[in-house]
Amino acid sequence: MHSHTHHDHGDDHHHHGHHHGHAHAHGPNNKKGLAIALIITSGIMVLEFVGGLITNSLALLADSGHMLSDAGSLALSLVAMWFAMKPASPNKTYGFYRFEILAALFNGATLFLIAGFIVYEAYERLLSPPTVASGSMMLIAGIGLLANIASVWALMRTSDVKGNVNVRSAYLHVIGDALGSVGAIVAGAIMYIWGWYTADPIISVIVALLILRSAWSVMKQAVHILMEGTPATIDADEVERSLMQIVGVRDVHDLHVWTITSGLDSLSCHLLIEDDKDSQVILQEAIHIIEERYKIKHTTIQVEKSELNHAPMRV
Repeated sequence: MHSHTHHDHGDDHHHHGHHHGHAHAHGPNNKKGLAIALIITSGIMVLEFVGGLITNSLALLADSGHMLSDAGSLALSLVAMWFAMKPASPNKTYGFYRFEILAALFNGATLFLIAGFIVYEAYERLLSPPTVASGSMMLIAGIGLLANIASVWALMRTSDVKGNVNVRSAYLHVIGDALGSVGAIVAGAIMYIWGWYTADPIISVIVALLILRSAWSVMKQAVHILMEGTPATIDADEVERSLMQIVGVRDVHDLHVWTITSGLDSLSCHLLIEDDKDSQVILQEAIHIIEERYKIKHTTIQVEKSELNHAPMRV
């Protein structure tokens, strides 16, 4: 599955990304899943927010805050995909693929703020727990949970939740959301049965921690890509060893492997070869190895012979 999507992306990069939407036709339909999840999430967010105000439940408000961050993340993911379809220009030779990663980073950052707000509010409530209309609260949270399950199902059926960091970030959000709704139901039950109103702020803090956890992983991944980090699936040393095994290659240097956007990796390197060897033959073999073993189709390889001089590399 995974390598298949990599192939898709790589292919269409060779045609300079003009039929970006078209190449996805036989892969997962990321847009459709995201759109369905976005519609469901937005509706439930409003319901939980109003419900939280009426029933006076922080756990519901926390969950609706979570939903807001979700709706935001789903919308951003969709906008990012729309941007990624725009063709590359001389001004932006990679097109707008990176916008997806920036969106994921922005998402992560806003989640931190929401979680902080919830924790602060919970602290106030722990000092003087207000009364909560627990029956209605459980009902609303129940509807929220069903909606989340519907969103998860839509994303799993139509989208690439493993391969694409953008879709994955949205998917994690929705899963976290479902847990938030479960939390609100549990808090409602505790208050309904035992009248212990402190359960509300306590559970809302747990929801906030869930939000933080998903925010952290998304931000870490996005920053890694923006720092031109090596893709998680690839070991640069191993790539170097593979290239060194080609007959006639004396040295591999200035090797870089990085991610442009999820599922679209790039590689560049210099190969120093023996003077009597045919550089085109070696180049062909190198391209083949990289494409076959590492599924990278976007390669730039500089082949050098002994008399070539270039300045030492800074990176």
